Amino acid sequence: MSDEKVISLSPNVCFDTDEDQKNGTLEIALPGVKKEDIDLKINEDSYSLTAVRGDLKYVASQAFCCPVVPEKATAKYENGLLQIEVPFKDSMEDAVTVKVQ
Repeated sequence: MSDEKVISLSPNVCFDTDEDQKNGTLEIALPGVKKEDIDLKINEDSYSLTAVRGDLKYVASQAFCCPVVPEKATAKYENGLLQIEVPFKDSMEDAVTVKVQ
């Protein structure tokens, strides 16, 4: 990398849910970024993203409204738009049945 100063910017981000409230869609605008220059990490309650384009670095991190299943997330990057589909965790998935006496 040269001596140029890298400028960090927050990308345009939109998060929406499907009608059944079972999946979330995260859309992040990253114009001019190459797919291989995107670093996306997702855990159960948030995501973190960095994407570099020359002397510009897009940086974003945010909490999800509800826990998600990161292992089932899918991401597609096309024409400067990163689209991430992530299912919400079933709130009863880890529920324990309690015997009533």
